[in-house]
Parts: sequence; structure tokens; C-alpha cells
Amino acid sequence: MKIRYEGAHDVKVLVDEIIKAVNFYHVKSERVICIRSRGSKSKRIIARIHGLPRVWQESLNMKPYYLIEVISENYDNISEEEKEKTIVHELLHIPKNFKGGFRHHKGWINRKKIESLHLILLEKRIKQKS
Repeated sequence: MKIRYEGAHDVKVLVDEIIKAVNFYHVKSERVICIRSRGSKSKRIIARIHGLPRVWQESLNMKPYYLIEVISENYDNISEEEKEKTIVHELLHIPKNFKGGFRHHKGWINRKKIESLHLILLEKRIKQKS
């Protein structure tokens, strides 16, 4: 089966909420695109992030963009909490300079940091409801 891609408005709404809630001001929401892929054989990958490499930016005279891809077969059936943590994880890969590169896991992305940021998201939701 061929992999198909479609827009993921639900993921974009979540991305925008997380950016605001956890103060990821370095992430330019208007240049983060969210898609859902269908047909992947991947069993372990829930989501991944892609950046527009600098050589493409320069060649096409474009600004940096990031694309968050959720793998439908693995993402759509997990809990809302796990979806939120997955998106937090992907956003942590975006460096402060927002130039198309990536931050690696080592020394930066870990369960403790993801849990902490997720807790901030949940607290902001509670404050908005009251």
C-alpha cells in the first residue's frame, strides 16, 4: 500500500495550544505544518518532525518550515494524553533559532521534560476553564 498524506487540522490545533501553553515562543506557529500519513508499515513511530533544510531554503528563497507528521495507524488510537505528550516531544526537536535544524534527544529530550511540559499544558487548561 502506498503512503498517503493529508492535512491534520486536529494536530495543528493541538500544536498551537501547546506552543502557547508552554511558552515555546521561538516556534513560529504559522510555519509549522501538520500532516497525517496513512499506509505506513512502521510499528514503533507515532510521529516525526521534518525540517526544511537550509540548502532548500536558500535555493528556493524560503523561510524555515517544520512539518509534524503523525502516523495514523499508530497515533490515532492512542489516548489524548499520549497524543499531547507525543506532540510536546516533537516540538522539543525545534531549536531556539528556528532555522530548519533539529535538537537531538541526548541531553535535551527526555521523559521528565515531556511530563513537566505536559503538566503545564494541563494546568493552563484548568485555569482557562475557571
